[in-house]
Amino acid sequence: PMKNPARETAVEIARTLQTAGYEAWLVGGCVRDELRGAMAQDYDLATDARPEAVEALFPRTHGVGKAFGVMLVLKGGRQFEVATFRAESGYADGRRPDEVTFGDAQADALRRDFTVNGLFLNPTTGELRDWVGGEADLKARVLRTIGDSDERFAEDHLRLLRAVRFAAQLDFEIEPATFAAVQAHAEQINRVSAERIRDELLKLFRPPHAARGLDLLRESGLLAQVLPELMATIGCEQSPKYHPEGDVYQHIRLMLDQMDANAPAELPWTILLHDIAKPDTYSVGEDGLIHNYGHDKLGAEMSEGILERLRFPRQQIDDIVFTVRQHMNLAAAPKMRKAKLRRLLMRPTFPLELEQHRIDCLGSHRKLEIYDFLSAERDALAAQPALAEPLLRGADLIELGVAPGPRLGQLLNELRDRQLAEEITTREAALVWAKENAAKSGSTD
Repeated sequence: PMKNPARETAVEIARTLQTAGYEAWLVGGCVRDELRGAMAQDYDLATDARPEAVEALFPRTHGVGKAFGVMLVLKGGRQFEVATFRAESGYADGRRPDEVTFGDAQADALRRDFTVNGLFLNPTTGELRDWVGGEADLKARVLRTIGDSDERFAEDHLRLLRAVRFAAQLDFEIEPATFAAVQAHAEQINRVSAERIRDELLKLFRPPHAARGLDLLRESGLLAQVLPELMATIGCEQSPKYHPEGDVYQHIRLMLDQMDANAPAELPWTILLHDIAKPDTYSVGEDGLIHNYGHDKLGAEMSEGILERLRFPRQQIDDIVFTVRQHMNLAAAPKMRKAKLRRLLMRPTFPLELEQHRIDCLGSHRKLEIYDFLSAERDALAAQPALAEPLLRGADLIELGVAPGPRLGQLLNELRDRQLAEEITTREAALVWAKENAAKSGSTD
């Protein structure tokens, strides 16, 4: 493998354990990714050393799941999960084992979720242990549960969603018996905390695999459980004039497929949610055309409810909801007054809104005139850094004798508009204008 500081540190940890007389293996996703020739994100280790022994061997540890035999070893500015081999039994709550017994490496492999995640690699000797047929499945690009699918999904219901997420992320097929078990148990996903569901969905809807992720979510029966509002987009017809691609679901799929690798984290969610209210606002006008009046406003309300239910952070909710609410308005940009347009360009959400707009067009009629106009205006504004800051602040107006209150806000707003329209360009001119207008009663509009 290429030079990789995280891996080198993981190997040092393994060597320390082995020198002390213990077994130490790299396990799970890092082994899977390495064998696929991909860059591993996290390095996890499994050992027969008990948590107390791990604690004694490394200066900096954190007993994150000590009762389950899981320790974090902090080394080289990173954290590594070092878990004691274990066998588990009885999952009354569909998440945590009722009983943990420390076992051997093979027992540890057999309790894991999918065969491709059940491979053990000794990093000091290069020996690969495969008790579960993971290597063959990796070569065949198949996702299959270890042992009995029903049992594996009963142990931790989040695995239902992980099956779909891994298949999308790795571009693997889900083995038919495994997929049938996901479908059979799909409604059990509701027993999992919203936070854990959200974290899986965030990984599922990343480019370049987001569209396939959505399809697998739908076919598995999980979409109806975790994002039921999206089900109504299937077969929801749109006006062929603007949407030659088909129904709302097809439009969303196509958009997900258009995302760039460096898409903002919120973008998959503005895509999924921007037309969420089209089914509820569907009407056919006298002109025979399909309309969805108000789907942007209603969509923003629905989006907020969905994102709150999934426990998204507040700032992300606000940005996504705002973008959904505004997504129809960018089309009016060429007709806007300069000041209004520039305020739009200066919104903190503008980069997200612009990318949402671009992909909305690419996922339907493919006309990018508005996008090109907005991009050019954004670049022109960026070339005038003087416009970024207001010429006067509230304190300046108070010095001129304007009392704090609504009138002061009105003056600042109007002054900002005149600055953005380049009617007033210097601080001096702004002070002159402010003096004249502050003197008038609040009647200036």
